[in-house]
Amino acid sequence: MSNAPGTPTASIGLRKAAHVGISVGDLDRSVAFYRALLGTEPVVRDETMHGPGFAQSQGLPVTKLRYATFNLDDLGIDLIQFLDPAGEPAQGAANRPGTMHLCFLVDDVYAVHGRMRDAGFDFLGEPYTFAEGEVNPADALGTQVAYFNDPDGTNLEIIAPRGGFARPQ
Repeated sequence: MSNAPGTPTASIGLRKAAHVGISVGDLDRSVAFYRALLGTEPVVRDETMHGPGFAQSQGLPVTKLRYATFNLDDLGIDLIQFLDPAGEPAQGAANRPGTMHLCFLVDDVYAVHGRMRDAGFDFLGEPYTFAEGEVNPADALGTQVAYFNDPDGTNLEIIAPRGGFARPQ
């Protein structure tokens, strides 16, 4: 089986996300980080998965992992620590193909950024509001963003979208 995706030949029509999985180096450290970020406890913690069938489904020779899950209003976040085989840390800079980011919707990025900074969260830069001529579509003008990482370098964002970046209801 090839690791490279082929060219899709038909529209499948997936419309809803169930969860995002984030590989972590230390489950306990990551649970503490996301507990502080989300202000909630995980719905499951220290669960395990292993076995040859599961390993094969992930393209691995063997697998043993432990995980925790946080539920947001519209998405689950699975934090997954691979015990066997343990992986190497990713170099997850935003401009590297294949990296992703998880974005949290807020009403006011500057206010949330201030609360997060006061609580000890580090940001990659200062919050930003898109100005005229910097964003397309033009009705997204005024969208606020700020970017930060979790303890393993996963790219995270807070956004207060406007116009063209607003989420469909």
